[in-house]
Amino acid sequence: MDIEFNKNEDALKQLSFQLKSRLKKVALGGGEKAIAKQHEKGKLTARERIEYLLDEGSEFLEIGAFAGEGMYQEYGGCPSGGVVTGIGYVQGRQCMIVANDATVKAGAWFPITAKKNLRAQEIAMENRLPIIYLVDSAGVFLPMQDEIFPDKEHFGRIFRNNAIMSSEGIVQISAIMGSCVAGGAYLPIMSDEAMIVEGTGSIFLAGSYLVKAAIGETIDNETLGGATTHSEISGVTDYKFQTDQECLDHIRNIFDKMGENPKAGFNRTTSAEPKLDPKEIYGILPQDRVKPYDMMDIILRLVDNSEFEPYKDLYGQSLICGLARIDGWAVGIVANQRKIVKSKKGEMQMGGVIYSDSADKAARFIMNCNQKKIPLVFLQDVSGFMVGSKAEHGGIIKDGAKLVNAMSNSVVPKFTIIVGNSYGAGNYAMCGKAYDPRLIYAWPTAQLAVMSGASAAKTLLQIQVASLKAKGEEITPEAEKELLDKITARYNEQLSPYYAAARLWVDGIIDPLETRKVISMGIEAANHAPITKPFNVGVIQT
Repeated sequence: MDIEFNKNEDALKQLSFQLKSRLKKVALGGGEKAIAKQHEKGKLTARERIEYLLDEGSEFLEIGAFAGEGMYQEYGGCPSGGVVTGIGYVQGRQCMIVANDATVKAGAWFPITAKKNLRAQEIAMENRLPIIYLVDSAGVFLPMQDEIFPDKEHFGRIFRNNAIMSSEGIVQISAIMGSCVAGGAYLPIMSDEAMIVEGTGSIFLAGSYLVKAAIGETIDNETLGGATTHSEISGVTDYKFQTDQECLDHIRNIFDKMGENPKAGFNRTTSAEPKLDPKEIYGILPQDRVKPYDMMDIILRLVDNSEFEPYKDLYGQSLICGLARIDGWAVGIVANQRKIVKSKKGEMQMGGVIYSDSADKAARFIMNCNQKKIPLVFLQDVSGFMVGSKAEHGGIIKDGAKLVNAMSNSVVPKFTIIVGNSYGAGNYAMCGKAYDPRLIYAWPTAQLAVMSGASAAKTLLQIQVASLKAKGEEITPEAEKELLDKITARYNEQLSPYYAAARLWVDGIIDPLETRKVISMGIEAANHAPITKPFNVGVIQT
């Protein structure tokens, strides 16, 4: 191992350690005091409920762990968006779990909470996964009601999705394990089955205080909408239990008796570990993100037996395309090549840049994978498409559009891992969030933006300096440097994968060694949804 490898290894291991530390903090939700209050009420926390519900020793793929991080500081923050979501196994069946975290503002819904719930439902709908709601929420966070209540992608969309999923035969089970108020009361009752925990669970359109104010009736919350009321009088809930544990046991009993559904039929054989050590990724990925490296060295440490079948490997070399297996699943991989390569004409091509020939190759490869029903994996470390007169005259826009078209219309499931850079139209062509990847995760080394920090800061500086000069103001070199530093700092903060994860531009941040797990669980989920739509790219420029 050389010194450069060791430096890279130290840097990425440090980033991975920081990731684990931040995840531990996120897992505390509203903090240890809030957790203790939950326990005093005889309630498990959201994460304890999920742990109890899941099959012992099984994997759990959390979605949106960093949602809301650094946001809503004027209200004390909203760790993990006040809700825990993810894919897990109950009685051997893969499912989506959504659990309100009552340690965060009593489980109240912030704008990011709604976005995260909608993402969980989207994943369940795309993959036809059963969904379990563990409800414990005080309802909409009123100081921000204008940002969560009326729009298409706001709170009400959740109940619309309840209805759509029910009509499509996607199982929904709800457990009312705490408060469930106002419009939120519809979520569990629009599920297939609803259960409630006595003494802690309650459900009503308006609580006792609001009822008193609205119609003058004096009544306590338990009589108004507690477990006895809804299990014995209104018939709103189907089952009543004494404890969280009994309630969760019954969900497991329901899952134990569910029938099988058709599968998509993606190819899977016996899983095999990579022959090359995945831990070597830490040393291969450069600490300096502008340095070239061979993406094949990464791929061979992610795929089964370190075996990869390249597609047109001598053509369009700034994109790697080919077939492999990950945890036994057959996959088609499209990855940005970061080393400097020679084009078919003998010209040198920069790493991480998409050229016309590469875009043309990748479009064709994506079509082939759709023809053969092979899921696609995109490994992003992309600076964008090639620019300049030679590229424009060569039809870069036409070939780039062909790639975006094929990728957008793909009917096989797509999974995206952001390894390094994810800039501009490169993010789009390599299946960024806007292009419906079934899952999209980032490594701690990822950066997402229109352009790199250095380029953006210089551009923004030029705009601001020109604006000042237009007003007749002169700017000294010292003031200009101070302004550049300020712009750079702000832009670099927005480049961070944590900034992206907080806003759910990615589903999460993972250690590189978790990549195989994410892709494997994602394809297993996708295999629950048979492909019914034919692949068609429509009109393309050739």
